Amino acid sequence: MTQTATPKKGIIITEKALKHLLTLREKQGNNELCLRVGVRQGGCSGMSYMMDFETPDNITEQDEVFDYDGFKIVCDRKSLLYLYGLQLDYSDALIGGGFQFTNPNATQTCGCGKSFAA
Repeated sequence: MTQTATPKKGIIITEKALKHLLTLREKQGNNELCLRVGVRQGGCSGMSYMMDFETPDNITEQDEVFDYDGFKIVCDRKSLLYLYGLQLDYSDALIGGGFQFTNPNATQTCGCGKSFAA
């Protein structure tokens, strides 16, 4: 018997986060936009998450692309070292709402959840 393995995604996105991203992209007026995620130095814990929409023509050979039913998430390989296995979720709670990052590589996170140490 042959088993087909489902490829693991380096960045995981919940249905709620995907739905919110699709709504935000629609408001931008460009259904071609993809989401770029990455890290940069800074924040209370040493590194902070970054994410923004961008056009597909900005994707380079140095990027990994994860497809979610036509919606693409792009991450440069250097950032992916810190983000592999990251789960991106969304909460519409009045306090603490917004995008939430669950990063299995983080050794420390700040109270706001927007920065981490690895």
